[in-house]
Amino acid sequence: MSQMMEKSTENPSEDRASFKSNGSIKSDEKLSTDGGTKLGRLRSFRKSIQHATQKSPLSSVKGSKVTSKSDTPTNESDSAASPPPPSPSLSAGSPATPLKNNQKKEDDEADASFRISKPLTRSKTDPGISKFSNSFMKRGASIRRSLKMVTKKDTDKVSTKVISEASVEEDMEKKEEEEVLREEIEDCYVLPSIPLTPLSVMEINKLIETGELEEAHLNLLALRQEFQQQPQSCSDGSAMELATREKDLNLLYGTMREKVSNIVCDSNPLSDKNKKLLLQMARVIQEEEKRAREPGGLKDSWMDAWRESVSVGVQVKVQSVHLDRVEQNSAWLAVHLGLLGKVIVEDLENVKQELRWSYPPSFKVFSTYVRGYNRVVAQHLKKLEQQVTELKDFYGLLDWIINKYKSERIMGSLSLQPDIQDESTDLQLEENFLKQVKEKYCRRMQEELRMIQGRVIELENEEVWKDGKAPKKEDNFPISSFPIDILTSVKSFVLNSIKLDAQLEKKVVSSCLEELKQFPNGFEKAFSQHCTSHQPLWTEYRITYINSFASLKKHMEEYKETCEDGVNGFQKAVDSLIDKLMRDLEDQFKEDVEKSNNEWLYHVGDDLSNIIGQKNTSDIKNHLQPVIENYPDFSKKHLVAVLYFRGLIRGHEHQLILRRLTALKRDVNIGSSDRNQVLFSNMQVTVNTNCLSNFPYSCFSFLMPDN
Repeated sequence: MSQMMEKSTENPSEDRASFKSNGSIKSDEKLSTDGGTKLGRLRSFRKSIQHATQKSPLSSVKGSKVTSKSDTPTNESDSAASPPPPSPSLSAGSPATPLKNNQKKEDDEADASFRISKPLTRSKTDPGISKFSNSFMKRGASIRRSLKMVTKKDTDKVSTKVISEASVEEDMEKKEEEEVLREEIEDCYVLPSIPLTPLSVMEINKLIETGELEEAHLNLLALRQEFQQQPQSCSDGSAMELATREKDLNLLYGTMREKVSNIVCDSNPLSDKNKKLLLQMARVIQEEEKRAREPGGLKDSWMDAWRESVSVGVQVKVQSVHLDRVEQNSAWLAVHLGLLGKVIVEDLENVKQELRWSYPPSFKVFSTYVRGYNRVVAQHLKKLEQQVTELKDFYGLLDWIINKYKSERIMGSLSLQPDIQDESTDLQLEENFLKQVKEKYCRRMQEELRMIQGRVIELENEEVWKDGKAPKKEDNFPISSFPIDILTSVKSFVLNSIKLDAQLEKKVVSSCLEELKQFPNGFEKAFSQHCTSHQPLWTEYRITYINSFASLKKHMEEYKETCEDGVNGFQKAVDSLIDKLMRDLEDQFKEDVEKSNNEWLYHVGDDLSNIIGQKNTSDIKNHLQPVIENYPDFSKKHLVAVLYFRGLIRGHEHQLILRRLTALKRDVNIGSSDRNQVLFSNMQVTVNTNCLSNFPYSCFSFLMPDN
């Protein structure tokens, strides 16, 4: 059988001739088809039973399509140490012709290529096929009898399993074949013979346009060779001809460069047509780089021009990503950046898996495309930034630049590993671009916080001042909800900034505190405008806002470590407002107690205010003496009412103050006092211990302890 196969391999034309001369094609064709089908099934069945790969003589034909490893260099150092024969030099003045041994090598390679690419053809009436099929059929029948496979159902199950395993094995072989083929492109190459006489300029130009780059380039080199040789033999009168030839060379090389650029731009995703063009193009670039110092070519680098073409292709891909107008979609930037990330990953996946295998390794295709995206995307982001106006979009842009571009979503994608690990994924942003975006983000955040403060004041007017509603209470203390709104907004800004950049946190905190410094004064102006002292709840409102701003001040202290100066500035503005509200309360109290035309009553407001207005309750006992001296009818029950008004209802300090009153009454000479100066004895203390009927019930008791 093997002899028959070898004979067929040696002279396939004889087989084809016998096939044509055979008169019984149909019957023999049917026999061959049936035998081939049974042969395939039995061979798969045998594989599944024995768990070993046994190939028929025909399998060697299929395997010959893949270049064996023994045919290719296995030692990289040996390959590097033995460079290919240099390309023919045009400066010698004579066209280069390959050596005989090189020509023989090319002939051998062409012959091997033909044998690999052309499958063996065999006469369908060859009796060897029938004998081969019958042999396997008998062997298969013997195996079936030995395994007692008597049911068709069992046979179908095994057959299905065999087919599945055979398909998997075939896929694996196909992938291995592709991997082997991908490794076949080398940096080393042999330049084909340069024609002795080049084609005309028009013909060369036509070859370039139709994509016949190899032939066009060889003729271009021949034309360039003539240009290099001409000055040695031309007379003075042929200067015009030399200039014309140089012009032709420049035009043709320009056309070639443009063609190369177009091929590169259209190469991702890679088409079958471009696969061949890319290799031809790569050889053109390599050869031109070698001849860069020879006259007649382009002055700039072909490799640099190729890299620029890669960037142009990347730019086209980036600009093709869908982008809504700002007025069309409020989420325009988020949508666009999401799509852009997907395009980048998909494009680099194609480069990694397909495109780079069409180039010699020295081109470093994957690295070039990664750098191209780093540069092009940076330029694209600069244009996008000019359209950004909203705070959320500034944040989204910064987040995409700082976090997402390098994350597993884009450049760190698992599909790009491990190649991407050796590459820089830093966006090539212009100097200070990121700093400018951060500053704009902080300014826009200040504007947002200013609007929040304005909405807080409007809400307070709508829900409280406008209809004269009583303030809400928390733990029996009147307090507004606006501190929560302010604190929540600031907290959100700070936390988002930490996600972007640790250094940005301080800038954000400082910006927030700078804006909040204006809030106490603006709130007080709006309050004074909407609420006058004649409103019944005027006093309660002031106590409410004393508590509210004190709470806001306390909670903002958590940012003191990050921005101490900003916190101190804000606290100073809050303290100024609280002092003003406290003075307003004292003035109102004085106005209410002044229930007379007697001059001796004028000081009672100041005296009682000194008691009530003390920030530290321990200082109250030091201000009792003027009241006792001027108003001898001021008794313990009146002092209890005043203390209750102040918010001091019980406790050790409360007892010390009452004891001080008793001592003063004992020591002061009450007999010398004017018995006509009676004020407090005519005041009936109610069960609420409220000695001042027109003033809110124990209003100072609603001040928070810290106040």
